[in-house]
Amino acid sequence: MEERTVQKNHKLVINNRKTSMVTGVIDVLSFDLNEILLETEQGMMMVKGTDLHVNRLSVEKGEVDLSGNIDSVAYSDVQAHAKQQENLFSKLFR
Repeated sequence: MEERTVQKNHKLVINNRKTSMVTGVIDVLSFDLNEILLETEQGMMMVKGTDLHVNRLSVEKGEVDLSGNIDSVAYSDVQAHAKQQENLFSKLFR
């Protein structure tokens, strides 16, 4: 059986490494002055830096505005991780 995934819109705009606007946000999982973890339509997104702040959050629109000194942005695929764990459990309990 073939799985079809529908890609939803997600956009990341960073201005001068000081401000950022993110769309396609499902949830803000955690945040502090050095790290913000977002769940987006394209997977988990981690923003690292210093003096980071969530200025605006609109869950209805799926938008987040961030500010601070942005050092890095990294993505990880939630579905791939969940599928790996599912395969591990299915192998253990056969």
